Amino acid sequence: MVKKNFPNPVKLIQYYNFINYNLIYNNEAINRYKKDSYEISADKTDNLEKLKKTINNIKNCSLKYHATNMVFGDGNPKSKIMLIGEAPGANEDKEGMPFVGRAGALLDKMLAAIELDRKKVYISNIVNYRPPENRRPTDEEIRRYLPFITKHIEIISPKILVLLGSTAMNALIGSDVVISKMRGKWIEKKFGNCKTSVIVTFHPAFLMRQPAQKKMAWIDLKMIRDKKI
Repeated sequence: MVKKNFPNPVKLIQYYNFINYNLIYNNEAINRYKKDSYEISADKTDNLEKLKKTINNIKNCSLKYHATNMVFGDGNPKSKIMLIGEAPGANEDKEGMPFVGRAGALLDKMLAAIELDRKKVYISNIVNYRPPENRRPTDEEIRRYLPFITKHIEIISPKILVLLGSTAMNALIGSDVVISKMRGKWIEKKFGNCKTSVIVTFHPAFLMRQPAQKKMAWIDLKMIRDKKI
């Protein structure tokens, strides 16, 4: 008699919940995140505040003057996992927090699939102000904000850095790489005094447009889940 090996039902539920996730299509931000008080070191708190003030004091930036709010970061500054996206959208600009629109809802679902949430990770973007019409940041805009996100990574000092989408990947790894070849691979990289393990995966907004790629994102998520930190 041949013994059949059945998949782990818990993992199957996690996966199917992820790939079959039905997004509610409306244009309103879901204000479901409350500010949590994390007990972090005085140095880290001070450095994050200094960085935030430095970004707020940027001059001659058209992104800043067309935006409603700066979008700095969200989540747990003590986390060993940091995620970086592209740029704020309309909902993020309104709320002043990253990933609170439809892409944010999918990101929450992705994190939940590997038993994470916003209290266990830290999230930011390559640029801190919304580009008009939600367009991709220009190369000049990315170069302007690159020192700030690099410093942001150094302050948080994650053990795992997750780059969401090609804009974050090209900004922090290089413009000569493509996401189809880079995703799902661990690379070691240093940002200031922070040495971290970097992995690239698809941006949630891309997955909403190309749901067939969720199976590849699920592979990446499992790699993050299984990484020892």
